[in-house]
Amino acid sequence: MSTAAPAPVGTSRRGLVLVAVAIVLTGFNLRTAVNGVGPVLQEIERGLGISSGAAGLITTMPLLCFAVIGFAGPPLAARFRDGHVLAGALLVMAVGLLGRAVAPSFWLFLLGTVATMVGGALGNVLLPGIVKHWFPHRTGLLVGAYSTTMAVGGAVASVSTAPIAASVGADGWRWALGVWAVFAVLAVVPWLLVPRRATTGGAPAGAVRLRLLVRSSLAWQLAVFFGLQAMQAYVIVGWTAQYLRDEGMSAAAAGVLVGINALIVIPLNALVPSGAVRQSWQRPMLVGFMACYLVGWTGLLLSPLTLTWLWMSMLGIGMGTFAMVLSLLGLRARTPETVNALSTVVQGWGYSIAAVGPLLVGLLRGLTGGYTGMFVLVYAGVAGLFVTGWLVCADRQVDDEVPALAATSPAAGQPEVETAGVESPVVVDTTPR
Repeated sequence: MSTAAPAPVGTSRRGLVLVAVAIVLTGFNLRTAVNGVGPVLQEIERGLGISSGAAGLITTMPLLCFAVIGFAGPPLAARFRDGHVLAGALLVMAVGLLGRAVAPSFWLFLLGTVATMVGGALGNVLLPGIVKHWFPHRTGLLVGAYSTTMAVGGAVASVSTAPIAASVGADGWRWALGVWAVFAVLAVVPWLLVPRRATTGGAPAGAVRLRLLVRSSLAWQLAVFFGLQAMQAYVIVGWTAQYLRDEGMSAAAAGVLVGINALIVIPLNALVPSGAVRQSWQRPMLVGFMACYLVGWTGLLLSPLTLTWLWMSMLGIGMGTFAMVLSLLGLRARTPETVNALSTVVQGWGYSIAAVGPLLVGLLRGLTGGYTGMFVLVYAGVAGLFVTGWLVCADRQVDDEVPALAATSPAAGQPEVETAGVESPVVVDTTPR
């Protein structure tokens, strides 16, 4: 087994509890702004007087922000206290949530959306490192805690946004989107009280130059796999509620079903990594996830108002590809530095690829007046997921494809613990058995 990093010195139990509370509250806020849009997308279109294509741009903005803003996290954390960076990001998020709630025009709404995504993007990047630093012996517990609250926050937003809008009446969608600013502000408070980081006394590790990974075919395959699974997730979050409403379902019921989809992800995030680290299980798991996607999308296509809970549940199980790809990131590189670099570029490139999906759904819906384009897109995405997933399940590492990386890899038999993902990380012991 690998030796865990020593705990930060000079930190009281009360200080650690405060850090844990801050982490969990931040996790709750990471998806509220994203999941709250889909259930009231129709009201946003009417309120701002925008086309379906413009609505598609709104649903794709989180992905673009995750791809671009996330890269600013490490430099900011190196210059300032990461707790203060997160506090500032959450304040910007709150301002963005309020700003788009009162925005009189589409472009101001879009600007508010960008500000709103600052908290989510920087939270994705910084929380794993914060957990690893403050809780080296309880990393799994804290990762599970904030991953769970992230899913709960997304589910609560999906379920409650439409009822809040309906209860307010005219322009209720503005209140329904702005109310989440309260939770962002609440999450700021503990970060301002968190003590300064104590050092562990270890020497800093060298960084891997990101551009080296451009030469790795495995890195590109992982990026496409990550991007296609993210595209599926954000089409589900951004457009299935509106699709069900256009088929005759109430806004509240559609939101509840998207919330069910979000809740199913919680146990998957806990269970999938333990199977994905087993080489012999990876491809069977991939086939199972693809089958769930196909059943879910086909059910929504052929019978959207019958057994809808089942179709949305199957899509939720299919979204286990997210936890799977995070696990694979920890297995496809040999050193922690390479894993971090691989995770950064895969998610940066991947979110850029995924951003095309929700935007295309909106554009095609506007051009055709229906959702045929959405189903063609998601079916093609499932096919791409299967092909790239099959390739990345082969037992190999990016270090072997890029000589400059291989030169820094540890000797065979050296134990290491990899932290995969700038989202919910997966800790993997890669010691040969």
